[in-house]
Amino acid sequence: MRFELLEEHRGEIGPIKKACGLMKVSKSGFYEHLGRKKPNAQIGREALEGFVVEAFHRHKGRYGYRRINREPRKSGIAVSEKRVLRIMQKLGLAGKGATRKHRIQKKVEPGDPRLNLAERAFSVGGRNRLRAGGIACMPASEGRFYLAAVIDAFSRKAVGRSMSERITEKVAIDAIGQAVGREGPPDDGSLVFHDDQGAQHASRSFQRCLDSHGITRSASRPGTPLDNAVAESFSKTLKRELAEERDYGTRDEAEQDIFKHIEPYCNRMRMHSALGYMSPVEYERQYA
Repeated sequence: MRFELLEEHRGEIGPIKKACGLMKVSKSGFYEHLGRKKPNAQIGREALEGFVVEAFHRHKGRYGYRRINREPRKSGIAVSEKRVLRIMQKLGLAGKGATRKHRIQKKVEPGDPRLNLAERAFSVGGRNRLRAGGIACMPASEGRFYLAAVIDAFSRKAVGRSMSERITEKVAIDAIGQAVGREGPPDDGSLVFHDDQGAQHASRSFQRCLDSHGITRSASRPGTPLDNAVAESFSKTLKRELAEERDYGTRDEAEQDIFKHIEPYCNRMRMHSALGYMSPVEYERQYA
């Protein structure tokens, strides 16, 4: 241990003879130490630590130990989650984790007109069967603006989005329009769109938009965000990993940054635990 410490700070103490005297080690022993090769176990530990640090910063601190653990597995290197966790704790690395809140679900009273076709069954067997949407408020120095997103429940891919300074039904309709133009609805009319019963999604114009594309609407029960977990998770992750660490000067700047984050990163690179730690595009290629 003294030899390692002396090797690390050898230029800070003075002549090597003086440094060895202060550390109470022999000069010949120190030079013998320099000629030794590092044990394979130490080389492996240092290599893994370097990989963890590189992966953590490459994803800008958004990944916790579970997702970072999946990175070496892509190259055929098996590493336990506990080992990655210990390394991150040792190096003081902590992903931007979410604080989970457990809420009591409200009971559905007799005669309630709510129609929930999804029933929290978001694991579907293919694309274009179930999509979830919501509207999130995003901050900017010029004032807040609103992001409407449409997520395919099969791959968790953001297939449609729209941003506006005003929270109206138009921002929700534009997001649906982009999703239809990009992915297209199935010919048999089996596509369901699930939302949280917001005023924009409950409007007549939005319902007419769904009808024109042959899409059936499903809605969450009031006060139960878990009914729309796919869209809620997307919005919460976007705010935590992007908006909270930025100080946008203008809305245009924010819109461009959000576009770059969703398309190249969230859809093509970011691993999702619900997808077996694959990205949406990777998951679609493998299972579609």
